[in-house]
Amino acid sequence: MVELSQASILYDLPGPRAKRRNAILGVVSTAGIIALLAYIGYKFADTGQFEARKWEQFQYASVQRELLGGLWATLKAAGIAAVLALLFGAIFASGRLSDKWVLRAPSTFVVELFRAIPLLILIFFGYYVPLQYGWSIDKLWALVIGLMLYNGSVLAEIFRAGINAVPYGQTEGAYAIGLRKNQVLRLILLPQAVRSMLPAIVSQLVVLLKDTALGFIITYPELLFAGKQIGGRLPFGLPYVPTYLIVAAVYITICGLLSIFAWWLQRRLGRMPRTAAKVVPSQDFGRDSTAMI
Repeated sequence: MVELSQASILYDLPGPRAKRRNAILGVVSTAGIIALLAYIGYKFADTGQFEARKWEQFQYASVQRELLGGLWATLKAAGIAAVLALLFGAIFASGRLSDKWVLRAPSTFVVELFRAIPLLILIFFGYYVPLQYGWSIDKLWALVIGLMLYNGSVLAEIFRAGINAVPYGQTEGAYAIGLRKNQVLRLILLPQAVRSMLPAIVSQLVVLLKDTALGFIITYPELLFAGKQIGGRLPFGLPYVPTYLIVAAVYITICGLLSIFAWWLQRRLGRMPRTAAKVVPSQDFGRDSTAMI
């Protein structure tokens, strides 16, 4: 009943005609998607993309090792960048939430600056600018720096918004019992905010994983770059489409696993026991008296 009443606040429950209309739209949309996929498959078959010659090289161990090497490079860059982006976001979100303007103003400037710059430009800057001064930087770290700055800035806003979404009464109650601000943030606000922030955090990490493909621009040997090398082999008929289909399937699988993990983690956090009021003896009102705490 509670869920039903909450849903009715957000929108009116559909009546019989609306249900029929929604069902028809669902069927038409599904049929349209199936027809589009069938047309794409037909065009692939018509242009010879399913010929055995174009798929033959994927049975060789050397080609499989190339794909696995590209996948490892992608996961390594994504893993390092994800950790650094989470740290970056946490630090600058704390700065933006600070009461001191000497911390809040620079943090706001940094977050808004790197959110406004396209990720590709950050990667270019991270790789080519040091070269202009004769400094050598590894392609992995050029990609990681760009991913950290951009996604870390977005995560900082996610953290800030999640903490600000906790009802202010929680903060006032914590201050009333004598907690300091860092204790309020760590013990009261964060545990409640994490549940609401988790889907957005995981979504941004999925974006970060897919953005590693931009390392292709600076010839970082990630999965897409490996796919380009494999797809450009003339003896196998330049199998770009089959190769990119396999690469896309790998990305879809990894992102799907991340989403499943986020769903599982959110459900697990939702089942964690919460502190509830207890009835305990009260010595202030006599031996048989009780009080709620």
